[in-house]
Amino acid sequence: MGVRGLQGFVGSACPHTRTAVNFKELAELHRNQHPGCAPTVVVDAMCCLRYWYTPESWVCGGQWREYFAALRDFVKAFTTVGIKLVFFFDGMVEQGKRAVWVRRRLKNNQEIARIFHYIKSHREQPGRNMFFLPSGLAIFTRFALKTLGQETLCSLQEADYEVASYGLQHNCLGILGEDTDYLIYDTCPYFSISELCLDSLDTVMLCREKLCESLELSLADLPLLACLLGNDTVPEGLFESFRFQCLSSYTSARKNSDKRGNVILAVADHISKVLRLHQGEKKLEEMLPLGQNKALFYKGVASYLLPGQTSPWIFQKPIGITTLGKQIVSVSTDPEFKPESLVCTHPESKEETPVCTHPETEQEDPMNVEPEMKQQVTMVSDTEILKVARAQHVQAESYLVYGVMTSGEIECSNTLEDALDQALPSQAFVYRPMRQRVYSLLLGAGGGGASGGPVVREWFVHSGNPLRHPDLVRPLPMNVPGGTPSLKVLWLSQEPGIQARRMDTLLACLDLSSSREELQAVESRFQALCCLLTYLFVQVDTLCLEDLHAFIAQALCLQGKSLGQLMDLQLEHVEPRAVQLDSLLVRDLSMLVLVNSACGFPWSSSDFMPWNVFDGKLFHEKYLQSDRGYTAEVLVEQDRSRLTRFHDLKSIVCKACVREDRHIVSRQHWRPHHSGRWERQGSGSHRTNSGHSRSGRRQHWRDQGPGSRQCEPGWWRRHSPSSGHPDEKGKQQPISLSP
Repeated sequence: MGVRGLQGFVGSACPHTRTAVNFKELAELHRNQHPGCAPTVVVDAMCCLRYWYTPESWVCGGQWREYFAALRDFVKAFTTVGIKLVFFFDGMVEQGKRAVWVRRRLKNNQEIARIFHYIKSHREQPGRNMFFLPSGLAIFTRFALKTLGQETLCSLQEADYEVASYGLQHNCLGILGEDTDYLIYDTCPYFSISELCLDSLDTVMLCREKLCESLELSLADLPLLACLLGNDTVPEGLFESFRFQCLSSYTSARKNSDKRGNVILAVADHISKVLRLHQGEKKLEEMLPLGQNKALFYKGVASYLLPGQTSPWIFQKPIGITTLGKQIVSVSTDPEFKPESLVCTHPESKEETPVCTHPETEQEDPMNVEPEMKQQVTMVSDTEILKVARAQHVQAESYLVYGVMTSGEIECSNTLEDALDQALPSQAFVYRPMRQRVYSLLLGAGGGGASGGPVVREWFVHSGNPLRHPDLVRPLPMNVPGGTPSLKVLWLSQEPGIQARRMDTLLACLDLSSSREELQAVESRFQALCCLLTYLFVQVDTLCLEDLHAFIAQALCLQGKSLGQLMDLQLEHVEPRAVQLDSLLVRDLSMLVLVNSACGFPWSSSDFMPWNVFDGKLFHEKYLQSDRGYTAEVLVEQDRSRLTRFHDLKSIVCKACVREDRHIVSRQHWRPHHSGRWERQGSGSHRTNSGHSRSGRRQHWRDQGPGSRQCEPGWWRRHSPSSGHPDEKGKQQPISLSP
C-alpha cells in the first residue's frame, strides 16, 4: 500500500516528520478554532483491521464477540472526548490496480500454506508473526460499526482517495490510517493507527510539510515523486533505470539512509534541480522516459489531485480520468475480457505493468481535455434501481450487489483453506450456485441458452487459481413460487405480503423453497443458521453428522456464554479440518449478506452477524468433542432446553437434505481413501429425483483447471465443477465422490 519505500524512509531518515500528538488536545484546539464544528476523524478502516483485531485466537475463524467488544471500546474512546468518527471501506478494486490485487492475493496464498503446515506440525495456532485476518473481517466490521451507531461508508473506488477528499472537504481533524499515500495527498493531517495508544489517545502525526522541507520539494511535487518511486498505480519497475540514473548522479547521499532512502533523496533532488529548470517550458514526457506508459503515468499523478486541485506538472487532467470524483475507469462488457489486455511487461522489469484501461486512449495525447465525462456502462439499465443499489452500497448496507449490477465483476480475497486437503472444497466453489441465482435475480437469466445472457467476472481466490483470468460465470435460473419478482417489487414495494415474497426469493436463491414451512417454525435467530447449514451440507457431501452436531451445538451454547467465558476458553489442540470448516461457515454468513440485500432484506442482518451466531474457539471445542463421539447432551452442556432445540434444528436440516437426496451420515460409516478424500462404505450409490445415479467415477473439483473457462448455468453442483446430469428443473445433479 502507498508509495514504495516511503514508510521506512520517513522512520529512519526523516524522523522529524513524525510528531507525537494527543487526540483529546487536538480536538480541544479544533473546537476553539472552529466553533460549532465537531472535530471529526475520518478512518481508513481497511488499514485498521489488524489494529482492531485484538483477540488472542485468530486461526479458528474469528472470536467475533471479543472483536465486537474491541470495536466498541475503540469507538467509545473517541466519542468520550467529543470526536466524531467516519469510517471508509474499500468498495471495489479499480481495473488499473487489479494486477496489484492479484499479486497480494497470491502472496497471501503462500502465507496460508505456511499456516496450515505449522498447524499440522504443532497442532496449535501459530504465533502472531504469522497472523492472518479471519475471513470476512472487513465485511462484518462494516455492520458492527453501523450497529454501534457509527457513520460507515463504502467507497465507489479504492478508499484512499475518498478518505483524503472527505477529510479535505469537511475540514476534518485528520485521517487515521496506515498508508503513505496520505503523505502525498494535499489534505488534512495524517495520523498513524499503528502508533495509537487507545487508553491515552496518543499517536504520531506524519507531517507532509516537514517531509517536503527535508526533500526540498513543494506539496505539489509529491504526486510526481510518488509515481517515480512506484505506487499502486505506477509499478515500481517502470522507472527502475531512471531511479538508478538519478542515484548515480546524486552526490549528497546521507550516511543515515539505506540504499532505498538514498534513491528517494536522489529522485527528489532530480525533481527539484533538473525537472524544475524546464517546468512550464516542456511537457513532462519530454523530460522523463515515459514511452508507451505516458497515459498511465499521468493518470497516476492526477489520481492524487482532490476536487478543485491542480498540478503544475500536468496542464490538464489526462483523458480517460473522470467521475466518482477521481477518475473514470470505463467498464468493459465484453464477456471475453481478460486482464492481460490491461497489462504489459516493461523491458526494465519482470513485473506486469498496468497500462491505460482502454486501447483507444493509449494513442491519444494525455494532455487533451475531454469535454464531457464518459458515461459508465452498466449491466443494468434501470436508473431507479441502480440509484437504490448505489445508495445501499455507499451506506455499507449491501455486499457485492452494486458491483454485479454496474461492472459485472466481483472479487473475494483469501480464505484460510488448506490447498493440500482434497476432502473439502474451496468456498469459491461451494457458494457459486448461490451467487449464480443472485446474478439471475439482479441481471436476469437471459434467454439465449448456454451461450446467451449476461456474464459475471468472478475474481475468487482458490487453490490452483493463478488469477490470470476471472471466472466467467452465468446466472443460474431459480424457482420462486409464483414467479421471480422484479427488483422494483423486492426493493421498493410497501404492499402487504411483500416480506413473504422477499423470503420466498431468498429461499429460492439457496434452493430451499421446499423447506419454507419447517423454517417458519424455527426461532428467527436460528432460521438463517438452518438455511446456511442445509445449503452447506447439500453442496458438500464430505461433511458428516459429527460436523453438523458441532455446528448446531456451537450456535446453541454461544447464546449462554459471557464474553469472559469465551475469552477464557482453552483448546486441547487445533485441528486443520476444523479451521477450514470455520472459514466455510463464516464465508457462508458473508454470502448471506449478498443474498439478503439482493432480495430486499427479508431478514434482519443481526440474525446472521457472526458475533450473534458464531465463535471460532467454541466451534473448535464442539468439533473436537463431536469427533470423539460425545453425545448431544454433552455437546449442549447438559442443558435440557438446548437439547430440545438441538434435535429440532438437526431434524430440520436433515429432512431438507434428504429432499435433495443428501443423507447425512456419521463418519463411522465412511472410510478414508488414500487420496485424502472420503468415500462411503457399501455401494456408494444414490438415486436423484430425476432418476440419475450419483455412483461411478468423476473428476474431483480440485482436478479442474482454474478460471479461464466460462461457467454455464448448472455447471456445478455440490462442490465439483465437473459436469453432471441436468434434471427437468435445470439443476445440476451431483455424481458421487467415490472413485
